[in-house]
Amino acid sequence: MEKTPLEYDYTPQENPFLKRIYRVIYFSDTKAGKLFDIALLLLIFISTFLVMLETVNFINVKYSGLFFTVQMIITVLFSIEYILRILTIKDKKEYIFSPLGIIDFISIIPFYLSLIFPVLHFFVIVRMLRMLRVFRIFNLADYQQDGRFIVKALKESSRKIYIFLLFLIIFIIIIGSLMFVIEGGRNGFSSIPQSIYWAVVTITTVGYGDISPVTSGGKFLAIIVMLCGYSIIAVPTGIVSSQFRRQSQSGDSCDRCGNGENDKNARFCKICGEKILDK
Repeated sequence: MEKTPLEYDYTPQENPFLKRIYRVIYFSDTKAGKLFDIALLLLIFISTFLVMLETVNFINVKYSGLFFTVQMIITVLFSIEYILRILTIKDKKEYIFSPLGIIDFISIIPFYLSLIFPVLHFFVIVRMLRMLRVFRIFNLADYQQDGRFIVKALKESSRKIYIFLLFLIIFIIIIGSLMFVIEGGRNGFSSIPQSIYWAVVTITTVGYGDISPVTSGGKFLAIIVMLCGYSIIAVPTGIVSSQFRRQSQSGDSCDRCGNGENDKNARFCKICGEKILDK
């Protein structure tokens, strides 16, 4: 069974009882372990569903006491699980500050904080992050690999995207300032920040319509921003798509023309037709 890097690094305590608990809560290669993880997923789903129901006033008024009781029970169970995860491993600090450990912690702390600050109760919904365990439970390793493929492509495209965003910010500020001047501070364009808000909404093609130009000059500028919006959406998409293509084409380079973008298992170079020798 494929293990996560987290599981490779941890060694359970010598206590036989703790070893059994460790096997159940950290692995899903046994029936007990898989049932345990599935039960956790069900509790996460129930907790999230209840948080959503609490925002419906007529339901919350009628069942608020039941919702609180169920959330408290689920949180206590998650707290016990979190403590067991710490007790059953040798390197406790490593788990606590690992990504999975942090997610486990922030999935329980909002409920306790909500006892003092009720508004924080809705942050319990961050428990949905623990649903990522479904990849390990059902042995969906291929999906994890696809996720890493996407993250890698985004990371390698980040510099180009940062530069694009910088130019976009400059463009939006200029457009917002121009619209403020053209409209004369009227028709909803009461300040440059407000005008920048309009520019962002328009250039992203969202178009709320809460602010719109009235003057001829303002309408003309709005047309330019709208047309630019379509091309601006295409730029980051093209950048990331190009990176996806490069990653998928990891074939050998051509000895004749040096082309390194041949498809996997390609026998001939797509540029010059030279036969590609296996390296």
